[in-house]
Order: sequence, then structure tokens, then C-alpha cells
Amino acid sequence: MSQYILRRLVLMIPVLIGVTILTFVLSNLLPGDPAREAAGRYATREQIEAVRERLGLNQPLPVQYARYIGRLLRGDLGESLNSRQEVRTELGRYFPATLELAIVAMTMAILIGIPLGVLTGAGRSPWVNSAVMFFSFLGVGMPVFWAGLIFQLVFYGKLDILPLSGRLSTQVVPPPPVTRMYTVDALIAGQGEVFLDALTHLILPALTLAIARVASVARITHASMVSVIRQDYIRTARAKGLAERYVLTRHALKNALLPTVTTVGLQIGWLLGGTILVENIYNWGGIGTYAWVGIFRLDIPVIMGITLITTLTFMLVNLLTDIAYTFLNPRIVYQ
Repeated sequence: MSQYILRRLVLMIPVLIGVTILTFVLSNLLPGDPAREAAGRYATREQIEAVRERLGLNQPLPVQYARYIGRLLRGDLGESLNSRQEVRTELGRYFPATLELAIVAMTMAILIGIPLGVLTGAGRSPWVNSAVMFFSFLGVGMPVFWAGLIFQLVFYGKLDILPLSGRLSTQVVPPPPVTRMYTVDALIAGQGEVFLDALTHLILPALTLAIARVASVARITHASMVSVIRQDYIRTARAKGLAERYVLTRHALKNALLPTVTTVGLQIGWLLGGTILVENIYNWGGIGTYAWVGIFRLDIPVIMGITLITTLTFMLVNLLTDIAYTFLNPRIVYQ
């Protein structure tokens, strides 16, 4: 297993290099002038050219890329063209917010989607199966921005039981930064009121992200349970007189979870990279908002940094997913 993990980590290097090349080329093909954006709206031509020379944007693209890779090998993600701050520092400020949101959304998807998939896959009620599958397809096809606006209208505008946006109420002071995830930091600091306030602000954006994920997890678990429940060892377990609950949880579900684990791993990667709309709707202030501003202002170091961190996270999650297979099915052995 250790050799397999080491090999996978080494294989990540050429993938990251390929991603940096593709992202760098596409970023420089975007319409607009990064030097003009960095210099400001009212900058003169001389000022724009001075900024272009200072940032090295007047060099050929291969030279610019080589300089970027040189800095990257030293752990330097560059400096934002607009804020003049290090991208690494800004990612450390924005990424935990998105990570916190993605973890809560995926937890919702797992806690709701897997039981629904088991219920429909092992159940014998066609009405329940049809209802769950209908809502699953509805969740997959529902536009995330529309769901977010509807949730705000209902839970804030009509019922007034959940906050409209943001990570904390305006009168609440953020907890001391440790992980920069407010719920975790509030627990570490023992601030119960701050934790509850941060948790209530998490519910709507996490639910908006979780809807489609619930549908995907439920559908995959349903299909896997239908396949597993017909196997001979399930009939044997029932013939031995084992309780149906025991048969489903100890024999059927464990083998049916392999496709579900794959789906969860892929969905986590999507959540980290696909939160731009949700974060802007809820004014969340995470990496999605940071990416939107970077693209809008042609901030190439920001775009590169976000692409790298999301790609690396996605690959690490897939590696953890493969490792989880060996615990669910001991017959799987990686060479």
C-alpha cells in the first residue's frame, strides 16, 4: 500500500505540470489586458507600460511560464496583480471557507442520500421508489442559482428562520483564527454562541450545494443496492434467519458502498471547484468568490493559484477514495 501511495503521489507531478501549462495558456488568451487591470482604470499609457514591464508581462509566454514554475518550485504562488498581496496568503484566507462549506454540504448528501438509496434499493414499495427517484432527478436537474434564490426567498424572506447571507451575523465577532473555519474555530475557543451563529449561516448555502449531490448519491446507492440484494449470499443470510436490518447493514450495504464512495469522491472535487455561483449568491467569501474576482480582473497569478489548489485537492480526495476501497472490500489489493 505504501508503494502504491508513493507512486500515485509521484504521478500527480506531471498532472499538475499539465494543468499549469493549460491554465497559463488559456488565462493569457482571455480578452483584455492584465497590465491595464493592474494599473487601474485611469492609468496613462506610460503607467500601463511601466506596470507591464515591472510584472514581466512584456516577456514572451514561455519566459513568463518558466519564471512562474521557478517561483512555484520555491513554494511561491506569485503576487496578485490587483491586491499586491501574495496569492498563497490570500488562498489561506479564502480556501477554509469553501472547505467548510463543502464538508457540510457533502455530509448532508451522505446522511440523506445513502439512506434514501438503501430505502429504495431494498424496499418493495413502488410508490416510495418512484417518489424518491422523481425527487432525485429533480435535484440533479435543478439549477443551483435558482435553488439558492428560492431558499433565500422562503427561509429568509417568508419564514425568517435562517440568515440571508454571509458567514456570521454583523454583530458577532469571528473566533480566533486557527483553521479559519468558523464552526471549528468557535468550538476550539469554546464559543458556543458563535458556533451556533456560524452553523445557521452554513445551512442554506450547504443545502443549496447538497441538493444535486443528494440526488446523485441516492441514485448510485439505489442502483448498487438493487444489484447486491439479488446476490446468493444475501439469500443465504436471509435463509439463516438473520434480521432484515442486519442483512442490509452488515452484508448488503458494505458491498454496495463501493460505487457510492467513488461518487462521493468525485462530488467533493466538484464542490471545491464549483461553488462560484453559490458563494456569490450567499456572499460567502470563499475561494469561489476569489476566483470570480480573479477571472473578472484578469489576475493570472490568482487564477493559477486557485486552479492548482483545487486540482491538488481533487487528486488527493481521489487517492483517499481508492484507499477507502481496501477497507470496504479486503479483496482489493493495490500493487
